[in-house]
Amino acid sequence: MVPRSFPGKVLHVDLSKRSFWEEETPEAWYESYVGGEGFGARYLYDNLKPHIDPLSEDNKLLFITGPLTDTPAPTSGRTVVMFKSPLTGTIFASNVGGAFAPQIKRCGYDMIVIHGKAERPTYLYISDGKVDFLDASDLMGLSPRRTQEEIRRKHGDNGIQVAAIGEAGENLVRFSAIIVDGHRAAGRGGGGAVMGSKNLKAIAIRGSRFKTELSEPASFKETVKKAMSEIFEEPFVRDELSKFGTPSFFDAMNLTGLVPFYNWKRSKLPEFNDYLGYKVYHDKLKVKSYACFNCPIACGRHTVIPEGDYEVLESGGPEYEALAALGAKTGVKDIYDVAAASHLVNELGLDVISTGQVIATAMEWYERGIVDKERADGLELVWGNGKAVVELVKRIGKREGEFAKLLGEGSLRAGQALGGEALYYVMHVKGLEMAADELRTSKGEAWSHMVSPRGADHLRPWASIVDAFGYLSEELGITERPDPFKEEFKSWVKPLEELSMATNLLGVCLFTVITLAVRGETWTKLFNYATGFNFSMKDLFKVSERVINLERMFNIREGFKRKDDYLPKRFSLEPGDGAVVDQDKLLDIIYDIKGWDKEGVPTEEKLKELGLEW
Repeated sequence: MVPRSFPGKVLHVDLSKRSFWEEETPEAWYESYVGGEGFGARYLYDNLKPHIDPLSEDNKLLFITGPLTDTPAPTSGRTVVMFKSPLTGTIFASNVGGAFAPQIKRCGYDMIVIHGKAERPTYLYISDGKVDFLDASDLMGLSPRRTQEEIRRKHGDNGIQVAAIGEAGENLVRFSAIIVDGHRAAGRGGGGAVMGSKNLKAIAIRGSRFKTELSEPASFKETVKKAMSEIFEEPFVRDELSKFGTPSFFDAMNLTGLVPFYNWKRSKLPEFNDYLGYKVYHDKLKVKSYACFNCPIACGRHTVIPEGDYEVLESGGPEYEALAALGAKTGVKDIYDVAAASHLVNELGLDVISTGQVIATAMEWYERGIVDKERADGLELVWGNGKAVVELVKRIGKREGEFAKLLGEGSLRAGQALGGEALYYVMHVKGLEMAADELRTSKGEAWSHMVSPRGADHLRPWASIVDAFGYLSEELGITERPDPFKEEFKSWVKPLEELSMATNLLGVCLFTVITLAVRGETWTKLFNYATGFNFSMKDLFKVSERVINLERMFNIREGFKRKDDYLPKRFSLEPGDGAVVDQDKLLDIIYDIKGWDKEGVPTEEKLKELGLEW
């Protein structure tokens, strides 16, 4: 029986055969995997042959909803996008806001699976029980924002939701993004390149045949009120994130030593708050707040550059990661340069984290003499050269020039091609560029980066909130602040990791729990009142652990083990403004807590405990 709130169907679209069909979602999945990333992990494990080329037609591209999608639960508009990553070779889950997922559900689907490769540029129009394969030749080269505008114009419907790629995805840049709402990115891992490799420019969707029904509407409504109160009782969410968006992270993180500067050579430069902090941001840019579907926080920012070389450029962001990736990591202090580079990232359809990190790495190569001006195709890649950053973003997205083409392969492949000392300055794990969250001042954050299925991952969980900022959670058993500079006593990271994963199962935003605002118990009750299940929080977290381990097993099948969990050597040799990481010691601790052997493989006992003995 299909639980309440689930449509109960999977839509399959075969681009090669220009055909589509519906299947019932396997009934056992609801209790064992809940939804979202759980459904995707199980599907990819079952249906992707080992060692396929991620840019071949053998790869699958999944768009997945959760049980709370399109309900009154706060932030219930998230879409999980899953695939095998062309950047890392790992299983990959990217997550995006906007309002795309509710339309998937209204069409009557838990999940959409894209197969094969179209013969020519194509966009899909998915409506109630129907898929149209439409010519996208006139959309090629357009930004995701313009693509959305053109599709809505063609169909005469501004309510259509669109997931699109830009030139970066068309050009198979390995860290290109899939964009919804014109500027909201399913950014990490290269989903845009997967879409581009399938000759799929966009997916347009509009549905009305399914209306989400709740198992216990009255109880659900009361628990929504509780979740809302928990969100706005948390001071940072109420007074900073909601009022000033994610740029508010910059100031607090910089003062705590969590922002990487100059390609991770430093992590605490307070003077940068005067250049890139949220007050300067809101004073110099024209800013409007932006909310995703059913989100009370409205952390997004839409900005216009009011003067100078980039006058009247407008786009979403820059968000915190853009400020750090295109500003702090590269030493750029001009907010207009950073905003212009961020605008180009959106228009070209790039992942801002990887783009900024690739450029920061290139700047250190330039400083060290590994790359010169000629090798950089005439660009002076000195720290702080904002105009060069803007130009290089454009060249990477458009694949213009040999150096930009090299960078478009990702920093690991570029470093391998350059050889010698170049790899030392590549800040990655498993080929995924590191985000702007320092881990020498938060050893809990080092856990996240080392063993996340995605590679260098600052959100699985954002552990800095506990050991760097001192947040506590009685329900997670975190009652004393751990030492952020020590590898020991990290068992608290595991339940925090499982809480973070739970948001990706349910179809809600991580920002509801990133500062431990909405309780795990509250989310569990919302899940129960929506579906009719009777989960405890422990049950929900057990599903999270099951999905985490299943994704680990996918990666092991692809050849990943302990050797791939190490951070760059810089973090063991250079303390920055924190303390070096004893990587072997920390990995041994993590593996023991997780029930993995010394090579990082889940033990038979752990797999049996999780129902994964198969």
